[in-house]
Amino acid sequence: MRREGLPEPVIKNFERLFQDVMLGKTGVITEAEIEPVTGIDCFKDIVACSSSVSTGEKLLGQLAVLRLNGGLGTTMGLERAKSLLRVKGGLSFNDIIARQLQVLGARTGASIPLIHMTSFSTDADVVRAMEPYADLSPGGLPKTFLQHRHPKIYVDTMSPAEEPLEELNWNPPGHGDIYAALLATGLAEKLLAMGKRYAFVANADNLGATVEPAILGHFAASGAPFLMETAERTKADAKGGHLARRKSSGRLVLRESSQAPTAPGGEIIPEFQDVLKYRHFNTNNIWLDLEAVVKVAREHEGSIPLPLISNKKTVNPRDRGSRRVIQIETAMGAAIEVFEGARALQVPRSRFAPVKSNNDLLVVRSDVYQLNDDFTITVNPARTQAGLPSVSLDAHFYGLIKDFESRIKVMPSLVDAQSFSVQGDVVFSHGVKITGAVSLVCSGEKQKLLPPEVTAIASQEVRL
Repeated sequence: MRREGLPEPVIKNFERLFQDVMLGKTGVITEAEIEPVTGIDCFKDIVACSSSVSTGEKLLGQLAVLRLNGGLGTTMGLERAKSLLRVKGGLSFNDIIARQLQVLGARTGASIPLIHMTSFSTDADVVRAMEPYADLSPGGLPKTFLQHRHPKIYVDTMSPAEEPLEELNWNPPGHGDIYAALLATGLAEKLLAMGKRYAFVANADNLGATVEPAILGHFAASGAPFLMETAERTKADAKGGHLARRKSSGRLVLRESSQAPTAPGGEIIPEFQDVLKYRHFNTNNIWLDLEAVVKVAREHEGSIPLPLISNKKTVNPRDRGSRRVIQIETAMGAAIEVFEGARALQVPRSRFAPVKSNNDLLVVRSDVYQLNDDFTITVNPARTQAGLPSVSLDAHFYGLIKDFESRIKVMPSLVDAQSFSVQGDVVFSHGVKITGAVSLVCSGEKQKLLPPEVTAIASQEVRL
């Protein structure tokens, strides 16, 4: 790590986590250690509070926005930063996020910097994409700052991986590295020196994560060092992480799927997946008091002591027969347990709308969402169905972005759809309105065009 030029606080923090691995710790959080969370604040009450709104508006000049922008979107077949993907109105994630802040700044007179935490794979892409938005980097602030990396550890020898292909020897450290990156680069202290006490952090692919002045006002008035936006879990979220409370300390704690206990058969325990018992999940929309971040880091040798996440994988993710390694990671949201007085806020699902697959992309690009004048993306008011439509496209034909775009030349209308699935190889060369629950099945191996006479389908299975 020193040969690679990694900062000393990052090395010391890795050493702490590695020692936990050597001691046999796994990061698993048992049922006996935690209890469900009750009584957290609710977004609808915050936005109805005029003092939270007015306070937040006044504090926008003390806010910086940080976006997690290290992913390439390889599962969607992308070879550049995922945030460069066009999502709405010909605009990329980066464009929409930047223009939202420009409009908000123009309306309120506040200068709100936008800085992306990138990886070695995405940094150059994102820097170029941000060139038209120089006004969002005031006072010489950088457009990006790099996350670090951790060495993979061979399971059988507990020594660092030494594969011929150097890139296989390192793994991303998880979003928890944002604290180390902010501190090691001096960015946290530079922001504070500019009067930016607060930071809003969110994933670059989550366009629901807009700057909401009411939340900023509530956060500042609470005096909390850390605020996590949570949403209610549904059955679709059963395998993901959840919020809980540590019995021994009374502090909030985030339990990820990799930290869930397993039953004798190897499956995750049913309690972890009980969405009625553990009702809240982390949206990864986080509000930080940068003064508190710097203070806690100074108390811990320049880093935030996040709990271990130990992931066992193959050293070559494309070769299941390659040697097993441990990837030492941390989660950004896990800091909720580190900061005394940290809080959670239950927000509507609309603030959590990430694009993780082309199924999600189809929904965002369709008429389910609309791009507003302030560059926010909201659900079309014409939609009367509850929630968002469930979309399932045949991964063999639509899983990669090049295949998706070559087959879906015209977006179907999903504003009245409950669910929409496509099995087989179908090309959408004209518009079609989907109503209710619709399934398209293309039998055989030959690609088929959606017949031109099919312009509307309502609640049925259609075989082509």
